[in-house]
Amino acid sequence: MTMPIVATVPVSADPTAVLIAVLLSLAVIYLASRLGGGLCARFDLPPVLGELLAGAVVGVSILHLLVFPEGGATAQDSLLMQAVQPFLHLSPAVWEATFDAEGEVVSVLSELGVIILLFEIGLESNLQELLRVGAQAAIVAVIGVTVPFVAGTLGLIYLFHVPTIAAIFAGAALTATSIGITAKVLAELQQLSSSEGQVILGAAVLDDILGIIILAVVASLVKTGEVELSRVGYLIVGAAVFLVGSVLVGRLLSPWFVALVNNLKTRGSLLILSLILMLILAVIGAAIQLEAILGAFTAGLILSETDKQQELEEQVIPLADFFVPIFFVCVGAKTDFSVFNPAIPANREGLVLAGFLVAVAIVGKVASGLGVGWGGEKLNRLAVGVGMIPRGEVGLVFAAAGSSSGALSEALDAGIVVMVILTTFLAPPLLRFVFPSRSATPVATPEPHV
Repeated sequence: MTMPIVATVPVSADPTAVLIAVLLSLAVIYLASRLGGGLCARFDLPPVLGELLAGAVVGVSILHLLVFPEGGATAQDSLLMQAVQPFLHLSPAVWEATFDAEGEVVSVLSELGVIILLFEIGLESNLQELLRVGAQAAIVAVIGVTVPFVAGTLGLIYLFHVPTIAAIFAGAALTATSIGITAKVLAELQQLSSSEGQVILGAAVLDDILGIIILAVVASLVKTGEVELSRVGYLIVGAAVFLVGSVLVGRLLSPWFVALVNNLKTRGSLLILSLILMLILAVIGAAIQLEAILGAFTAGLILSETDKQQELEEQVIPLADFFVPIFFVCVGAKTDFSVFNPAIPANREGLVLAGFLVAVAIVGKVASGLGVGWGGEKLNRLAVGVGMIPRGEVGLVFAAAGSSSGALSEALDAGIVVMVILTTFLAPPLLRFVFPSRSATPVATPEPHV
């Protein structure tokens, strides 16, 4: 006798409910970003710090208005979804599917926000100045990756007796630098065009490349127990060809780009064509297993050398004002501050490990500033080192990868999360403290757009 086959039909989200949930989420994000940014501005702190803190308030740590399914949350954990359910009367399955879809949409908008942010930062950067400080940026990046990686890995092995693979993964997490957060704070301080700002920016770009390579190596080590040298070589060559090749080709083709813009009479041609270039380079960067944000940053650098730079920068401002706050609020919202609670016994070991990781993370990056200014232009070494401190979204990528790999204990996983949080939130006020007044820096930078 043949048993009948029962087909399982996947439950789909309700399109109207998804739209309502996304719109409400955006309303929460923008309200939080304005309140948080305005509060920090009142106390003469970078608004980006307020946006991160506001995200933490509305996110998983406190209000649970903005929570995401990838963090293990369900529709029942979202106060926003609970608020709309009585009006929408969704079945439990559709309600859950709607929550998942809403989280995916907001996460995609957040990723688009950081891509536009890096495009704007590249557009505001001076490529000639970035190339001029390239050697110093490379020194800073190498020191900023090597010192925390070695110190963190060996310290965890010999001081805390952490297994080797887990220690290597945690050490790798210490190498990251959040180019998005650092660059935005520099822009808000009007230091992006300073020599220190350009060194920090260049080093952060190289840090991202080195960090991606290290992450790939460590992930390979966790999965297979051995390093795939061919994959490492591919990532190194791909990074070099992409960054250098894009800039060189862009310089050659930029006159044709300007001519095309001038010949098109439709409204918004400059912005749309520029966004097309940004998206293409972001896609290429992601496709060759680099970061999409590096492709967007490269597009901004290319267009910063054209005579359309100022006009394009003015047109990008409203777009950045719409998308960039989504990114920063979401970074804060996804961070679980409950790992700071010492009353929970399971958190105590993680806090001890976190103290060590935070110390290594800060000292290791500050030490990178010692690599600049020798035998040439006198630079603020402390400012360069402090600018490399925040891990932000890049550090969270490492933390998520380590958690999903199963290589990390709960205590070490919590320790990495705390390290990412503290370095992210400490860097903006520290940057404001170590940088001199703007009058000491000769080149002006536009006001921040977050």
